[in-house]
Amino acid sequence: MRLRLIFAVLTALFLSMGLALAQDGNAPDYEAWDRTASRAEAAIDAEAASDPAFETLRGELVEWRSRFQDATGLNAARIETLRAQIEALGPAPAEGESEPAEIAAQRSELTTRLAEAQAPSRRAEAELLRARGLIGEIDELLAARQAGALMSLEPAPLNPANWADAVFSVYDWVHALVTESVSLWTSPIYQTEFSQNLPAVVIYLILALLLLARGRAWVGRLMTAPVAAEATSPVARLLLFFLSLAQNAAPVLGVYLLVAAIRASSFVGMRSGVVLDALPVVAIFFFTANWVGRQVFPLRETAPRPMKLPPQQRRRGRITAGGLGLFMGLSYLVERVAESEGFPTADRIVVLFPLIILTGLFLAQIGRFILAHIRTEVAEEKMLPQRARVYGFLGRVVILAGIAGPLLVGFGYFSAGSIFLFPTALSLALLAILGVLQRLVTNVYGALTKSGVAEEEALIPMLVGFVLTILSLPVFALIWGMRVAQLQDLWQQMIDGFTIGGVTISPSNFFAFVLVFSVGYTITRLVQSSLRNSVLPKTKLDVGGRTAVVTGVGYVGIFLAALVAITMAGIDLSSIAIVAGALSVGIGFGLQTIVSNFVSGIILLIERPIKEGDWVQVGTTAGYVRDISVRSTRIETFDGSDVIVPNADLISGVVTNMTHHNTTGRAIVPVGVAYGSDTRRIEKILLEIAEAHPMVLLTPPPTVVFQGFGPDSLNFEIRAILRDVNWVLSTMSDMNHEIAKRFAEEEIEIPFAQRDVWLRNPEALSGGSRQEAVAAPSVPDDQPTTDGDSDE
Repeated sequence: MRLRLIFAVLTALFLSMGLALAQDGNAPDYEAWDRTASRAEAAIDAEAASDPAFETLRGELVEWRSRFQDATGLNAARIETLRAQIEALGPAPAEGESEPAEIAAQRSELTTRLAEAQAPSRRAEAELLRARGLIGEIDELLAARQAGALMSLEPAPLNPANWADAVFSVYDWVHALVTESVSLWTSPIYQTEFSQNLPAVVIYLILALLLLARGRAWVGRLMTAPVAAEATSPVARLLLFFLSLAQNAAPVLGVYLLVAAIRASSFVGMRSGVVLDALPVVAIFFFTANWVGRQVFPLRETAPRPMKLPPQQRRRGRITAGGLGLFMGLSYLVERVAESEGFPTADRIVVLFPLIILTGLFLAQIGRFILAHIRTEVAEEKMLPQRARVYGFLGRVVILAGIAGPLLVGFGYFSAGSIFLFPTALSLALLAILGVLQRLVTNVYGALTKSGVAEEEALIPMLVGFVLTILSLPVFALIWGMRVAQLQDLWQQMIDGFTIGGVTISPSNFFAFVLVFSVGYTITRLVQSSLRNSVLPKTKLDVGGRTAVVTGVGYVGIFLAALVAITMAGIDLSSIAIVAGALSVGIGFGLQTIVSNFVSGIILLIERPIKEGDWVQVGTTAGYVRDISVRSTRIETFDGSDVIVPNADLISGVVTNMTHHNTTGRAIVPVGVAYGSDTRRIEKILLEIAEAHPMVLLTPPPTVVFQGFGPDSLNFEIRAILRDVNWVLSTMSDMNHEIAKRFAEEEIEIPFAQRDVWLRNPEALSGGSRQEAVAAPSVPDDQPTTDGDSDE
């Protein structure tokens, strides 16, 4: 079968190559196309051809459409050259005006040559439209037939009048199969072939029986060790996944070997050949459904359980899934036998009806399992209400399909019932396989990253799962009746792209844009890294200047990468200039604050009134500049918190920069001494303390200022220029410590405020006479008082 398919494909390929070589140059053979198009129009008008005939005709039209699409680009380079020559001559003269004869003659000649060069592509465009129209008409005709078949009424299998003929048809087929087999078995020719092929038959048969009888058990023994670590080890879960595949693939291989053994015996006729061709498909249906059922309804308690069900229900779920696959496989077998034997429609439907009933019952049971899972999850509050509604809707749809499908078939609507039943079952299987593949990706990611149980929340498995879901959409479309030709057209349309506002968007353009931009972005980051680590440290720029240069290179590099990527992707920027202009106006009004901050960020990077590492004060916020971006600046305050300041505030507001040009700054240390102290002696001591501190610069020298007479003390100030103003607090603290020490040694008093507190009516507070009351002692300002010390 495969050899015949390969031979047919190669034959079609050689014929298409011969047709291409027979054409005149690169232009299509329009005479052959006219014959094909006329034949297609006649078939469409008559509507008498079968669906396979229309599919074949449509395939021919698709080939012609491809040729015409290629032909629309004929002479493209020459056309562009001629247009450029015509534009170089300048605009054509207006009506009533004239131009020099030489230019007029040259313009006429170039115009004629341009029309001749455009003629092949224009004819190809016209025929391309004709081919597309014919393909569209065939698609509409086939879609109308498909829709009509859904509502067509066929013989009802519930009608007892149809049962007898169906029984006789099955009996005749069984009798013919037995007769055919006996005839082959008793034939000397086939017996001779059998004796010659006996060694191969024995080998195939032994291997088939071993795989069918012991294959699952042998693989099951290998699953003992990984089961112990299944709950915690992604590697163990991966090993169990592949072993479970092997466990179900072994009997499928056994069925293939059994079929090979029977075919090698030479005792295979036409009817038995049909059965043998269908047997591997039946095995694939059954064992695939069995494998999916074990993944969704696992036997082991340590295995991941997509369906939260008790063990008894999980066991029923596995049986139901396997039975569903078996009945679908047997339905395929009956369809092939009925098709090969030419069963009447009534007989075919009657024979299929018991399998359809069983398939519907098992499908409805799957829907009930889904609803039971939802009830368990909602009761344990482990499922969001929205997700519960989606799962509930899915479960009810499955139950409805399982009940409505057999009913429709029973009353004669075989096509409609089949659409309800079999695509729903296949869609459920595909959804389950997607869930299994998602779990496989998660386990692979966990095994590679050694992330333990956290891999379920990782981003990469989620993205891969999203891609798998997108890739499954064509399979869902095929399951629900989309024709392969339509799917191929959609794919080709997606490859060719679609046009929006004069801009053609296609996957090739998108991938070209992503590739070129990624390369440009990578080069930009490499250049930034080289500048930051190798080049700029050897210059005299400070840290802030280096950061500004690196950031500016990053912005310019990313902009150039985007521009080159857009150009390489073939996106014409001139075609979207109007849209970009309208968007810029909208941005100017709606996003003016963001634009203002962006421009302010660029000014900060170029003008550098502040830079990273500066000690600044903006309003009530003081701290170090840690990061300058195009929108905002991050300031780390002295208590460790980050304040995000918009760049526009830094440009338009008042900013105090303590370390703009250098790190020197002044420290002021106030000191108060008691009245009666020698002011010159105090000045000398304070000056010695300031000059002795290592952080104080001696040029300019520190000074001591006698500020004046305070209410409680004589006030002095030490004013000194520090080498690094960032150390101002520690320097002030060191000076205060030294001042306290020297004043204690010199017996200089540092005063504190004193107040006399008098009590009014003290006898009322103490309960005694006024003479018994005593005045409260004088206490310092900073000493606490009791409630009785106040007159209010």
